[in-house]
Amino acid sequence: MANIKSAKKRILVNQTKAARNKAIRSKVRTAIKKVDAAIAAGDKAAAQACLVAATAEIDKATTKGVYHKNTSSRKVSRLAKAVNGMA
Repeated sequence: MANIKSAKKRILVNQTKAARNKAIRSKVRTAIKKVDAAIAAGDKAAAQACLVAATAEIDKATTKGVYHKNTSSRKVSRLAKAVNGMA
């Protein structure tokens, strides 16, 4: 454990930010799983609805600095490609 007051504060702040980032990342992963589940079930309407929700979550995570913009763009692109490629 740190002895200096500023170092103790940094530890607390880092823990808080890590928890926030973890929660945001978890929301994104859940949204992506919902899209994948709808694709596996073959329900195109549900997949498109879940894609809109997942895209919104990914964009929120990007604006909050959890994901780099290229990472979020890649994730959205791959999801959209999978949904549009459904029969």
